[in-house]
Amino acid sequence: MKYALIREYIRDFSITLMCRVLEVSRSGYYKWLCSAPSKKEEKKQQFEKLVMTTYKQFKASYGSRRIASELKDLGYSCSENYIAKIMQDIKIRAHNGKGFKYSRHSLAMNNVSENILWRDFKATKPNQKWTSDITYIWVKDRWMYLAVVMDLYSRKIVGWALGMDMTENLVIEALSVAFARRMIKGEEGLILHSDRGVQYRSQKYIDFARSRGCQMSMSRRGNCWDNAPMESFFSRLKVELIYPSNFQRIEEVKAGVFEYIEIFYNRKRKHSSIGYKSPVQYEEEMSLSA
Repeated sequence: MKYALIREYIRDFSITLMCRVLEVSRSGYYKWLCSAPSKKEEKKQQFEKLVMTTYKQFKASYGSRRIASELKDLGYSCSENYIAKIMQDIKIRAHNGKGFKYSRHSLAMNNVSENILWRDFKATKPNQKWTSDITYIWVKDRWMYLAVVMDLYSRKIVGWALGMDMTENLVIEALSVAFARRMIKGEEGLILHSDRGVQYRSQKYIDFARSRGCQMSMSRRGNCWDNAPMESFFSRLKVELIYPSNFQRIEEVKAGVFEYIEIFYNRKRKHSSIGYKSPVQYEEEMSLSA
């Protein structure tokens, strides 16, 4: 559509020039700009957000086929071709796809820890095994980032932090909250697992975790199943909060995430891995029976 083309290149050319070249009126363009989007356009905008969120969630490793499959699993009707067209429009593609070239810098992986956890997601007591990760939340026209720490004993989220930047300080803040809530000062033996993200490989984060007695563990390269419980949590978070909410303000995100984690997920949502109890209920009952 000509009007959409004008909007796309508004930063590069004047509206008057583009209207003259495309043989449309300025008044017609402004009328179109102020009019409500069609159902087709609304659907496209919705899927652009879904595609971008899923693309970021899986570390830019998913192409159209996998993103379409992921969205279908979450209940959204779409075809691989439709998702491919959206990815082309918003100019993203899988990093492991054809034509992607790794630089020497991108292959440098400093401070990579051994995978101590090795997919053993069961714990016999609290603060034995923690896992952590970061996800993306779209807010109107920008990203927010949520760092989370989960105790595998009960699947309880014991620490989390929201921020506008995906930095080492964000993951340290989430871990600080977890230490404070679990009253951990220097116990030895707690396995702290994550992927190989640059935030988790920063020396500042590693030193902070080790100062509290943590044993560092990291997933193998590109293997999301090595951190399956956290991937599962983020998947449910997307379905149950992020996608339906269509956040427009930062305050909405903060309130929504707090309510979801602290009220719904930790205290109400039942988990099959712990006998269909909520994390808080499971910990309370196990504490009484000990």
